Amino acid sequence: MGQVPRDAHENLIGDRARIQGPAVQARDVHGGIHVHTGAAPAVPPPRQLLPVPAHFTGRGDDLAALDAQLTGGGRDTTSRSLVVVSGPAGIGKTTLVCSWLHSLAPEFPDGQLYADLRGHSTEGPASSGEILSQFLRALGAGSVPADMAEKASLWRSWTADARIAVLLDNAFTAAQVRPLLHAGPGGLTVVTSRRRLTGLRMDGAAMHQLEPLEPEAGAELLSRAIGDDRVANEPHAVRQVVMLCAGLPLAVCLASARLASRPRQSVKTLADALTRDAERLAVLQVEGETTVSNALDASYAVLTEGAALLYRRLGPLPLRTFDARSAAAACTESLTWAEARLDELVEANLMEDIGPGSCRFHDLVRVHAHGRAIAEESATTRAEALRRVCDWYLETATEAEKLITPAQFTLDRDVVHPAGLPIPFTDDPGALAWLDAHRMNLMAVIRAAAACEWHAMTWQLVDAMWPVFLRLRHHDLWIEAHEIGLEAARGDGNAEAERQMLNSGAIGLSAAGRVDDAAEWYEESRRAAHEAGDVRDEGQALLGLGGCHREARRMARAVEYLHQAIALWEACGYPRGVALARIILGEIALAQDDTGRAVEYFTHARAGLLAVNDPHDAARALVFLGRARARAGEHLVGVAAMEEALAVFTSSGAAHWQARALEMLGDSARDRGEEAAARNYRARALALFEVTSPSDARRLRESPGGT
Repeated sequence: MGQVPRDAHENLIGDRARIQGPAVQARDVHGGIHVHTGAAPAVPPPRQLLPVPAHFTGRGDDLAALDAQLTGGGRDTTSRSLVVVSGPAGIGKTTLVCSWLHSLAPEFPDGQLYADLRGHSTEGPASSGEILSQFLRALGAGSVPADMAEKASLWRSWTADARIAVLLDNAFTAAQVRPLLHAGPGGLTVVTSRRRLTGLRMDGAAMHQLEPLEPEAGAELLSRAIGDDRVANEPHAVRQVVMLCAGLPLAVCLASARLASRPRQSVKTLADALTRDAERLAVLQVEGETTVSNALDASYAVLTEGAALLYRRLGPLPLRTFDARSAAAACTESLTWAEARLDELVEANLMEDIGPGSCRFHDLVRVHAHGRAIAEESATTRAEALRRVCDWYLETATEAEKLITPAQFTLDRDVVHPAGLPIPFTDDPGALAWLDAHRMNLMAVIRAAAACEWHAMTWQLVDAMWPVFLRLRHHDLWIEAHEIGLEAARGDGNAEAERQMLNSGAIGLSAAGRVDDAAEWYEESRRAAHEAGDVRDEGQALLGLGGCHREARRMARAVEYLHQAIALWEACGYPRGVALARIILGEIALAQDDTGRAVEYFTHARAGLLAVNDPHDAARALVFLGRARARAGEHLVGVAAMEEALAVFTSSGAAHWQARALEMLGDSARDRGEEAAARNYRARALALFEVTSPSDARRLRESPGGT
């Protein structure tokens, strides 16, 4: 039995309402992008929050130097819009810059963006395209081009007049940074890196190198954790600890956490322990920072057994962030147990709390945790922990898929280790929000499962991500996931899964503008479905081919494929597919000014979709029907139909189709000579297209009459 087709007929698939009104604060910690917004933004309001450090100390001179760079108070008296802050790992670059930018929030009312470029992470540096995609989405662009040049152009356009501050944290090279520089003269970009990135001087960057903490500043940092009295009672030992930590705030914080957990231990005892640890942890030699390794060893040594177990289990996992559910799955423990152990790791400064229920490792700490796992646990144990986390993501994403797209046939799932954990959402908006927040972790486990040659797990994870691709159109992830999933389905020898990957991937290719590539995937799916005798799948591929040829303006070929799909689906009893094909045929007829045939197609399509309880697609048929009737001279009837469809799209939050309906209403008003109404409709449509589809926004601006 074939699955319910994943429809290829929409130019842009899935919709997300633009956030209106006052500035919004939220988080997308799983994606690694944070934005803090001020009041009255000039660009669509950013929607995430720049993390503000819990404490900052000992860097007054550095803050003053950064202020001088910004105001032109440096040696060359030139104010800078690009500043590079460099220094070794653990020196406090991110904390310093976050504190500085937080103090500058009023000067950048359009928002502050943060991205971790992962310059020294185990999975490798982030690509500029990945970060651009996430920045654009954070700023409100619901549809992001797949092409890197188009992304960069859109980024420059969106930031041309924006007064924003951008923190590019943990950069690896100047080349990684350059595409992310904004275009606006009123903005500021700050880059942190373990490297000096002198190549960015050519881009006008001011350079600031962080030095280790002075003994007094290190002692102040210690006192925040253990109290002034303990520091005052052992000043020599305190200076020795700061010296053994090489003045690195990360190492000092780790040392202070150990002391805080042992209130009766003398500071000298810790100093002696750090001295003896000089030969330990040969596995962690990152830029020669053995002092950090020593401090991490000391912090790990005093963890409870459960926290140490969690630390080891999470270290090798490919996830960027962790929550209690993923932690519980990795250790086969309860949610309560995982929450308590994560709190312990955060308290020990071995994990960073980056948002409600979400934690992450510092790069150096992740390397240390991975090293402890290799030293203390078998390869089998590590692989099983990864498999359990993959199983949990597969279970949860599948439940989200069932809520969001209940009509979609779900292929079998091979969950080896059911987690038995509560699902973190109860309705389809919550399910979609969870998928979107975890999309980068889902991609990480897909890549990891593929590397382990867990073929069934890999394509099933891709299949379970379908709703986030369908609704939110992360084109780059969509295409990458299905390329991986297609190879996995073939490795699994599962022909039905292979066709699912081909069809779903082809929709993504078409949505990204790669119509010819999409047609190749559909044609391959059609041949495979025909050979397998799967009529419904074959019809889906034919529908997709019809849509591709329509996009390429090969109308005769499109009509041929669509009628073939209808014939197959009528024969096997799939009325919804027939109705969807008729919508595309109606669009073709409308484009050819055959309004009578268009009205016929749209009328039958709407009736068929209402009969199978598909209100969204029925509303799509209705808005086209209204436009066709208005073009045929039935203006009032047509406008009423378009407004009825607009109300459905507005209620469901389908922003792209709200824009399409408004554009059609504007065109109908212009046909009647109602220019003021036409301009109003088109301006409202353009505002929504700017968020959901830059290509449609560009088309509308360039069309006769513009806005």
